[in-house]
Amino acid sequence: MLDIVFFLLAFFAIAGAIGMILFHQPVHSALSLILTIIALAGLFALLSASFLFMVQIIVYAGAIITLLIFIIMFLNVKESNLPKEPHKYPAMVVGFVCLIPFNILVLRAFYKMPSSQNIPLETDFGSIKTLGWELFNQWLLPFELISILLLVALIGAVVFGRKDEV
Repeated sequence: MLDIVFFLLAFFAIAGAIGMILFHQPVHSALSLILTIIALAGLFALLSASFLFMVQIIVYAGAIITLLIFIIMFLNVKESNLPKEPHKYPAMVVGFVCLIPFNILVLRAFYKMPSSQNIPLETDFGSIKTLGWELFNQWLLPFELISILLLVALIGAVVFGRKDEV
């Protein structure tokens, strides 16, 4: 039963990610991102990482996507103003070709992996203490760099969306 739920959540995560790429309207892409985030939250729930599950739902699907949709609405992008993307499909083919070695490694690992019932998880996997320790000791610099990158992107979106009043 858990395998069926896993494959269902994986399907929705991949479908949402593909929808983010293929939808032409930014709002539709943001809604596809919500689908992906909720599916990933379900995968965290399957791993018994309840804190990561709740963070994924509350912080990412709730706050960050709401902010992203607010910025999209603030910019008031019309379909006539969107750039034409003539090279979307060749880029997708190149992306899939580049993923072939990765897929081969995943398939090799999948066939050599024991069943999921035989894999013991650490007792504190996904706990607040473990997450905080890893995040603020091992991953502090990347965490702060991503925060700065998101802030710069938000400021850039507001600057580009501002109407010049001369």
